[in-house]
Amino acid sequence: MIRSRRLVHAAVGGVVALSCAVPAAPAQAAPQADEPVGTVRLATERRVTVDYPWAGASGFQYRPGTSAATTVDYPDAVPPAHAGPDDLASGTDVVNTLDGRTVHQKHRSTGVTADVTIPSGHAYRAAVGWSVLTTDGTGALHVLRTVDGTLTVDTPVTGFPAGARPVLYRTGGSVGRLAIVYALDGRTSVGLVDLSDGAFRTYVTGDTVTPQLVFNDRWLVADWKAIRVDSEPGTEPTALTATGAQLEAVVGDQLLIGNPDFVLGGTEAALTARSLVTGASTTVLTSSFGGIGPTLDGGALATAGPSSLDWNIHRITPDGNGGLTTTKVARVPAAATGVQGLAVAGGELFLYGATPGASLRYSSFQLDAGGRPDGPQTRRSPALSPSTCLTGDAACPQLEALGDGRVSHLWTSETGQESVIDVGLDTTTVLSAPTDGDSGGRIGGGTGRYVLYNGGSGKQRVVDFPRGATAGGTALTRDRTAAAVWGQTLWAPGGTQGAVTGRNLKTGTTTTIATGAPCTPTDIQAVNTWLYWSCGSSAGVYDRATARRITVPADLGPARLADGFLLRENRTTHELLLTDFHTGTATTRTLAKLPATDQNTGGSNGRWAVDRFGGHIAYLNGTYGEVSIVPSGVPTSPLAQMEAQVYSPSVIGKSFPWAPVWQLNKPSTWTLTLTNAFGKIVRTLTGSSTGAAVRPAWDGTTDNGGGTSGTHTWKLTAHPRDGQGPDLTLSGSMTLG
Repeated sequence: MIRSRRLVHAAVGGVVALSCAVPAAPAQAAPQADEPVGTVRLATERRVTVDYPWAGASGFQYRPGTSAATTVDYPDAVPPAHAGPDDLASGTDVVNTLDGRTVHQKHRSTGVTADVTIPSGHAYRAAVGWSVLTTDGTGALHVLRTVDGTLTVDTPVTGFPAGARPVLYRTGGSVGRLAIVYALDGRTSVGLVDLSDGAFRTYVTGDTVTPQLVFNDRWLVADWKAIRVDSEPGTEPTALTATGAQLEAVVGDQLLIGNPDFVLGGTEAALTARSLVTGASTTVLTSSFGGIGPTLDGGALATAGPSSLDWNIHRITPDGNGGLTTTKVARVPAAATGVQGLAVAGGELFLYGATPGASLRYSSFQLDAGGRPDGPQTRRSPALSPSTCLTGDAACPQLEALGDGRVSHLWTSETGQESVIDVGLDTTTVLSAPTDGDSGGRIGGGTGRYVLYNGGSGKQRVVDFPRGATAGGTALTRDRTAAAVWGQTLWAPGGTQGAVTGRNLKTGTTTTIATGAPCTPTDIQAVNTWLYWSCGSSAGVYDRATARRITVPADLGPARLADGFLLRENRTTHELLLTDFHTGTATTRTLAKLPATDQNTGGSNGRWAVDRFGGHIAYLNGTYGEVSIVPSGVPTSPLAQMEAQVYSPSVIGKSFPWAPVWQLNKPSTWTLTLTNAFGKIVRTLTGSSTGAAVRPAWDGTTDNGGGTSGTHTWKLTAHPRDGQGPDLTLSGSMTLG
């Protein structure tokens, strides 16, 4: 098997290091490459915080992190019918843009525009709706608006305390009012300017220098004190119980509170609401933080979701009964993250890359029979510690997709102990198999439960991760040679030139095949009935089904065997070459043109990978975080069983079901029937394979919910998901303990 190589993110500028000999003879190549059938992008699960440059009645703008702003229109928005500077209420749909000494105003829904000219000696302070707030040379406040869209009208602000120093100007969920935080006599106060007539009123006075502040046309909440905007002068605000969270907005009579300073481990931040009338608290959105703020029409926007893969902006509005209603209005695209490893097996593309907290994780994309992405990015492991890489290794971790929904790679502890790691069946489990002090090893291949480990000590191990195991174990140790595992058979050089011997890992029985190789192979790979051998300067494939010997190219160094074809990379021309030999004659064509610049030395698990359990090829296309998929176009072999783990359970139930595993050679849909000793079918289960493995679970109940016991006959019928070849039928028996 070829050695794995380290992948360093996506293809970017850098020096290309050639890792193979110059071709002795030109390889056959088609004039152009195949078009990809799909492209996926590995996205970080880190949820980004967004801000809202503008949020009004018909839509809003949002900006994730440092990205450009995106405009979103509400699909069911009913903007104000009349729009003009003389109608303050219609300002909920106005966008203000400051350009020098002019504030350009545009009503998004009607297209009505106006320009407010800032007078000489005035300084711009804030703008909301159709109104602009300024200060003159004496510090006095003014409200500016236009008449007929051109003539600026100046309304002086009255009631602002003499000697007060403005600290902060703030807009909220209103176009009729604007908040000012000011300092006077060593204390900080908060008030609102009525933009219709310029009247200012102080509502809250406290000791906080920069108090939290939210308001709408009904309420002002500042420094955790709440007061009705229309309350009688002299009314004292009501003190609220403060929490370690932020005041985000007031919607109707509900105060939105979010972005807590502290969240217990294992929990998510939530956006909550507290009624300013009754004091009752409710949860508005779970998993919500950052990106929470008011809209000009008295509503609010908030981000929420379990990860960046499902990170959305929600619109929050009053429900008419004193409560709130939420509507999902935008999906925040996830940011790409570097691909540090890729593998494909059983119609699943596995990508290894960064997750929150700088840890690493496997994610996967399901592929349909044609290789097209079919579904979202999903987690396929917990967060993982980085792997230790050998000097010069260009694919780290050295990963191998096993065709049963799992991926294996090497990991070295702080003490230098190297282990084979197995993950993928869920998002929490990591199975480990120590190599008893060996190190500097390579993953030499693997399928299903078995992983081939080539130790730096010169020893070779077959590591076993059987059904239901909590850790891996060593099934076989031998001196290191060229070898391959397919199903439950280990293939290695035989005792004579060109001979390859297959050893059954369960029974120990052996089978020897004369491949016709003119040497003791230095590389052996196995897929279905195909055996690939290489002597460096020559290579071939032996078909165990027909005893055919097929010569294949050996001019480009390491190759990867798949079902009926061979994949190689020309590191000079950057072509990915596919040699089709399924008819008995080898023909080579260019499958893909890879980026000319990268930071790895190529090879499988470097910047391309092939599905040995199907036939799709995945490769880095040169765009950060992106992988393209192209089908091989080579017919797949008939559906077949590679290995099985069928047993008779001592106990059975919902918490401990009968869970056999049939490892097949390609994906399938399946039906499993259980028949009792009287010949009656008591239970029928159906499903789709995990990768290429059939993994049913039976809790011992019948189709009508009753119980059963004794000996049962099982029958598995698997249908190839690619539609190529006949169904596979397997049968046997098991006894409930």
